Amino acid sequence: MSRVLKAVALPVALLVVWWFASRNSLDFYRPPLETILRAFPGTWTPHRLRADVLPSLLRLFAGYGIALAAGVGLGVAIGANRTLRAVCEPVLEFLRAVPPPMLVPVLILLSGFTDRTKILVIVLGAVWPVLLNTVEGVRGADEVLVDTCRTYRIRGGLRLRTFVLRAASPHIVVGARQALSISIIMMVIGELLGTTNGLGYVIIDFQRTYQIPQMWSGVFVLGLLGVALSALFRLAERRVLHWYHGASDARR
Repeated sequence: MSRVLKAVALPVALLVVWWFASRNSLDFYRPPLETILRAFPGTWTPHRLRADVLPSLLRLFAGYGIALAAGVGLGVAIGANRTLRAVCEPVLEFLRAVPPPMLVPVLILLSGFTDRTKILVIVLGAVWPVLLNTVEGVRGADEVLVDTCRTYRIRGGLRLRTFVLRAASPHIVVGARQALSISIIMMVIGELLGTTNGLGYVIIDFQRTYQIPQMWSGVFVLGLLGVALSALFRLAERRVLHWYHGASDARR
């Protein structure tokens, strides 16, 4: 219970400060928090949740899932092979240095304004933290355990499943956590252009039509979505890395 109180104390305090600081605001673009909260129920109806939030979530999960699979797969292959790592490293550094939002116009030219383009935008933004952290996790495997696998002739899928992925999993989880935040950002960016639904689209539509309280309520929805996904990720992390956290607690 105390952990829950600590988690909500700062957000509640910030909302209280915002409430009283904006209470007498007459600025059209910075309405009082009370006005924004009053606009919330009428804006985010079940129909709008189905029409705009659900498509965004589906694109987010699709892009994030592809980024995880591609990042882990390529990361394991590159991290386990020195020759491949030497060949790929310059290309990876070049591609990583290109900001993913800058690729959006190129993707639109190549694929048009389709859901595939929006998912690809998420993939191109989220794959790098997973890929690079996986490479570091595989490279940093305990040499004693590497020799043990070699001595007992543990190869192929068994070695990948029981040693490589397990040893790299703390790094992979760190990359996956970073990729989740990037995926939400890229999801919104992908929906700002040439689309007719999604959170990014509806927020920019409110801004263009001067529905400012509704626009701010959309920002709230994005924040709540990020908090919910972060909480779900932590639950999954505790389950996947239960052995790692248990060993850390034992050492402490």
